[in-house]
Amino acid sequence: MWLDTHCHLDAPEFLADLGQIIENAQVVGVQGILLPAVRAHDFGAVKELVHSYKDRIPYLVYTLGIHPLYTDRAKEEDLKILEQAVKESLNDPHFVGIGEIGLDYFVPDLDPHRQAFFFDAQLDLAQRMNLPVILHVRRSQDMILKALRQRSLSGGIAHAFNGSHQQAEQFIALGFALGFGGAATYERALQIRRLLKDLPISAIVTETDSPEIPPAWLKDEQVRRNEPAYLPRIAQTLAEHRGMTEQELADAVIKNTSQVLPRWGQLLAQ
Repeated sequence: MWLDTHCHLDAPEFLADLGQIIENAQVVGVQGILLPAVRAHDFGAVKELVHSYKDRIPYLVYTLGIHPLYTDRAKEEDLKILEQAVKESLNDPHFVGIGEIGLDYFVPDLDPHRQAFFFDAQLDLAQRMNLPVILHVRRSQDMILKALRQRSLSGGIAHAFNGSHQQAEQFIALGFALGFGGAATYERALQIRRLLKDLPISAIVTETDSPEIPPAWLKDEQVRRNEPAYLPRIAQTLAEHRGMTEQELADAVIKNTSQVLPRWGQLLAQ
C-alpha cells in the first residue's frame, strides 16, 4: 500500500477527469492520499471531495489551511472561518490537521509580512487544537524553524523538502517528517538525493504534490500533469537511492505518517 502525503485533488487540472485519476491511483495500490486545502473558499469542497471518494481510496484524508500563495487575497476573517471549519471537522476521522500553511520566499512580490501574519495565526491555532501541520517550505526554512521553535506543536510534514541537511535535522528534531516526491527523479537533484540517502528512514514520507512537480519521465511529454498514480514509480527511485526495497519503503512511510499525523494513523490502523 502506498501513501501520497500531499496531493491537490481539488486542483482545476483534475476537474474534468477526477474519477479516472482516482481509478488510476487505485489500480497501482495508492490507498491513501492527503488533500491539503489552500484557501478558505475551498474548505467545504475539499471535505466533500474526500467523502465522495473515500469508499474508493479508503485512507483519503484532508487538512484545512491557508496557503502562503493565497495570502495576497485572503482576509483576516478567513482565519475565523478556518477555526470554525477545524472545530466542525474534529469528529471527522478523515480530517488530520492544519495545512497547507507556510512561507514562500521564491515568488516575487508576495508580501512576506502578510504571509507571516497568516502563518503565525495558523500555527497558533494548531497549537491550541493540538493538531499537526502540513508545511510549505520554499526558500523559507530558517524563518519557519524560528516560528516553530516559538511554539509547542505536535509536528507534521515539511512537504517537498529541499533545504540543507542541518535544516532537515532541525525539522526532524521538532517532530516533522520530510516529504519527497517527483523532484528526486531528476538526475540534477543532487541535494535532494543526498538528503534522501543520508537522513534517517524514520523521517521520510512519499508524496506527489499533484498536479505539480511532475517526475522526470514526463519532462518531454506535451501534458506534464502529475497524478497520484505515478507515486509507486517515484517511490521506486526513492527506494533505489535509499538502498532498500520498495516494500520496505512503503512500510516505513505508513509507520512514519502514522507517527507525525496521528489522526491518519488511527484511520490506517482500522
